[in-house]
Amino acid sequence: MEYPGLGGRTVLALEGRLDVRGAADARARLHQAVDEGGTGDLVLDLRALDSWDATGLGVIMGTHRRAGRLGRRLVLREVPPQLQRLLVATRLHRILAVEGMVADPCGATVPGGAPGQSALPSVIAPSR
Repeated sequence: MEYPGLGGRTVLALEGRLDVRGAADARARLHQAVDEGGTGDLVLDLRALDSWDATGLGVIMGTHRRAGRLGRRLVLREVPPQLQRLLVATRLHRILAVEGMVADPCGATVPGGAPGQSALPSVIAPSR
């Protein structure tokens, strides 16, 4: 499930939809990665995530809290545009560590990822 990356980081990818149907499996896999993944950041690559609902957002927040209790940090990477807008609308972009978010002239956030497709958490190679 996890792949040790550079600097002790563990890099995981979520694909497809993170919603009520797959939330229990995703939660179990993400919590396992947090618990067994050492001490570095847990980087969650979301470039292939099509959508999430409130349940999926709860999975992300639960993983964030669990990582924090263990002295780790959850970092979201390559967040698709519509999901960045949701993070801004809920103000969770202020709580979660999100790579690549930049302010636009109106004070909102300009998204930087590209949506993908498929199904649940999987391992990807660490970035360089």
